[in-house]
Parts: sequence; C-alpha cells; structure tokens
Amino acid sequence: MTIGVLFVCTGNICRSPTAEAVFRTMALRAGLAHAFTIDSAGTYEGHVGQMASPLALQVGRRRGYDLSSHRARLLTSADIEKFDYPLAMDRSHLVAMRWMAPRALSDRPQMFMKFAPQTRVIEVPDPYGGPARAYEQSLNLIEAGCAGLLAHLKPLVGSNSEVAGKE
Repeated sequence: MTIGVLFVCTGNICRSPTAEAVFRTMALRAGLAHAFTIDSAGTYEGHVGQMASPLALQVGRRRGYDLSSHRARLLTSADIEKFDYPLAMDRSHLVAMRWMAPRALSDRPQMFMKFAPQTRVIEVPDPYGGPARAYEQSLNLIEAGCAGLLAHLKPLVGSNSEVAGKE
C-alpha cells in the first residue's frame, strides 16, 4: 500500500506542480519513490490542461526538478478520499478542500507548511505573474515543506498500521 500525497494550489501551474516535482525527486533520492502516490491539482478550472508556468519550469529546472510533463488538473472530491495527505498551499485551498470533502474526511486536508515549522510560514505565496525571484522564494519554502513531509512519512513507509494522515 502506498501513501497518497496530493499538493493543491489555485491553478495547478505553479506551487502545487512544483511541490509534486520536489517531493517526487526527494522520495526518489531517498529510495522511497515506490512508497508514494504523488499528484497535484488546482481549485480553479481556468488552467486545466496547461503546462506548468514558464517561470516554474525554469526555476525548477535550475534546481534539478522536472515539471515538463505536468498538465494542470482540477481538484475533485474523490481526491480527498483517495489521498492520505491532501495538502493546501494556502488557506483558501484548505477551505475549498474541506468544503469538498465527505463529512467524515473533512479534517483530512492540511496545510502543507505545517511540515516546515522552522520557517514560521503558514502559506506558500503565489508567485504567478511575479518575477523569477518570487518563484525562487516559493521554491525555497516548498523544498523545506517537502523535506519535512518526507521526514514525517518515512516512519510510515512499510508500516502495516493505518496512515497517520488519516488522523
């Protein structure tokens, strides 16, 4: 059984596909890629089918993350059921996910940055439309969040107990 991790932002062209690529790369480097089902989605349908934004692609590539095969998709209520860790980039995404979730799972969605408390940041700012520097700053936070998430999930890999994300 794999642990499902879903990253959610607005259009699924900047923050969440970047987090997906970063977490996938970190899991692969740790030899744990087999343990996870990793995806991303957006709460806004206006970018469905589009590639990641050019600056997200460029900034990610400079740090060794490949977003080139990404195509934006819309978050569904089935995603909340399927993924053990549906993670919001900001509070508006958390609200949307909790609203969409079946009542029994309304507490499953969480804020992504809770896995990087050392940053003292609650939300990953949306870099869309901004300069490359904004994408770099978001990527710094995403790397910290993904590292913390992987550290949190490592003890669960191979565990026969219920996944902690369903707390």
